Amino acid sequence: MKHAVLLALTPLLAAAASAANAQATDTAITARVERVLKAAPVIDGHNDWAETLVGKAGDARWTMDLTKLDPAKYHTDITRLRIGHVGGQFWSVYVDAALPGPEQVKETLEQIGLMHDIFRRYPKVFEAATTAADVRRIQKSGKIASMLGVEGGGQIDGQFAVLRAYRALGASYLTLTHSRTISWADSATDDPQHDGLTRFGEAVVHELNRLGMLVDLSHVSEATMLDALRVTKAPVIFSHSGARAVNDHPRNVSDTVLKLVAANGGVVMVDFAPSYVSDERRRWEAARNGEIASYSVPPYGGLYIGQPDRAKAALAAWDQAHSRPAVTIAQVADHIDHIAKIAGHDAVGIGGDFDGVGSLPDGLTGVETYPALFAELARRGWSDVDLAKLSRGNVLRAMEGAERTAAAMKSEPPANGTVAGMDGKSLEKK
Repeated sequence: MKHAVLLALTPLLAAAASAANAQATDTAITARVERVLKAAPVIDGHNDWAETLVGKAGDARWTMDLTKLDPAKYHTDITRLRIGHVGGQFWSVYVDAALPGPEQVKETLEQIGLMHDIFRRYPKVFEAATTAADVRRIQKSGKIASMLGVEGGGQIDGQFAVLRAYRALGASYLTLTHSRTISWADSATDDPQHDGLTRFGEAVVHELNRLGMLVDLSHVSEATMLDALRVTKAPVIFSHSGARAVNDHPRNVSDTVLKLVAANGGVVMVDFAPSYVSDERRRWEAARNGEIASYSVPPYGGLYIGQPDRAKAALAAWDQAHSRPAVTIAQVADHIDHIAKIAGHDAVGIGGDFDGVGSLPDGLTGVETYPALFAELARRGWSDVDLAKLSRGNVLRAMEGAERTAAAMKSEPPANGTVAGMDGKSLEKK
């Protein structure tokens, strides 16, 4: 009888022991990650808090308490930044790429002003930084080193003087394009016009090198990536992109480019946007957008043109029949792993795109969740040294490389000229 009881209990005892071991392992990993991120706080390459505050808070953005915000509306607030061990942030100043050039400049300046006002209002939390030394000093003081990233070449309105003004106001990178191809560079998500960069575009890269600003290749076409990597004298970054071999989205980075990034000393900072992370999610979103487009094709076509109630009901029925695919922390980690495999552990960072996307992967729903991603990588065998490179070491090294390049170019005169003057009226490539 005792033997039978023992046999019956054996699977239960084994399961209990396994659960206890798993819990002990998770506790140890959590403690490891806390130690790593305390010593090497996260520097994130891209957060759209400024644009989201403009869009959702309106004039209240100038006075509202940013300590704790509604997580249903915002991915970022001061309390959650602290929980997430954020020690450095490139705050994106993004404006709509469809706006006329002068309006893009105006709105960019307004967002730069907003971020500087936030730094002023919370001097014990944020401090502006433009160099790697600034970042290290500010992090030692317990504050969040705050850089600015201008997210689109259209935001300089074809004028080097505007680019230099942004640098003087603290901008640390320029994303060469956003969602649209511009007069001097092709975008990843628009029809190409130049086969990469024009002569003016190459001059922009050169001027960024001279100024010590990082060249950001997120959002650009592969041809633009290749041209920029050929021209640049400094390390580049991708402020928020993934691995194209994991998900074949044009916003992600191919293995060919990853190898060049490794040789350049640059960094690909991995984005959390679900359609960039998951191929299944990307295809679901494309199908849903196609369904919506079929309802109304002005002025005469479409299944439900002029019938918004029927269109709403049809979309609800489609959503019920086509469940939105989940996206996970593990899938984000797959991108990080792949970039490390192809380009090395020195070439990868974090660029979460918080407050710039409508939804996020399960478990990565706000700036407080970075430790969960680092725990996933620790479970996969990442060392403390490599986790620290991911969190901040790699991007600091890229910043230092850009600073050395600028120092070597300090005797060069500022760039001048226009798109039309450099490229001709046809804007043909070189």
